[in-house]
Amino acid sequence: MSCPSPRPSLAKRAGVGIAAAALLTAIPAYTEIASADSGLTASDGALDEPVSPFTDGHPAVDNLDPDLREAIRQAAADARRDGVEVLINSGWRSRSHQQHLLDEAVAQDGPEEAAKRVNTPDRSTHVTGKAIDVGPQRADRWLQRNGAAYGLCQVYANEIWHFELTTVPGRPCPPQLPDASAG
Repeated sequence: MSCPSPRPSLAKRAGVGIAAAALLTAIPAYTEIASADSGLTASDGALDEPVSPFTDGHPAVDNLDPDLREAIRQAAADARRDGVEVLINSGWRSRSHQQHLLDEAVAQDGPEEAAKRVNTPDRSTHVTGKAIDVGPQRADRWLQRNGAAYGLCQVYANEIWHFELTTVPGRPCPPQLPDASAG
């Protein structure tokens, strides 16, 4: 729920099955998350639009774990040399922001399905500043291929945009969890 979903037509062209395409279309657009009526502000880590990892002065970036912030900046600089722009769709989040996302997911899909996409504030690595959601999809794919060189790994198989420092730079990433409920 924290990153815009790839367009289903792209998923279908890439040969992803109908079930995966259905999952991708079930994820609301990022702009719905930080909507004005949510009551969330920049001080909660809410973003009205994606930001560069090099952005200073925004809590979503400033409150990231310093090692994670440095890793994503190094990766983004190298991705840029490959013609890929890496943006942060969501970084650090306040507990209230995380609870808001969870409440929205539960209201939309029920608690069991919501738990697959949104952790509680006590379990969320966004709340501790140890997770980022990146985009666009081209950046997600670049990080999937190259992120381990920076220690950045995709944690959940159902969230191509969610990355954390889960390995020593240059070492392989650990196996992905199927979804947020598996951690």
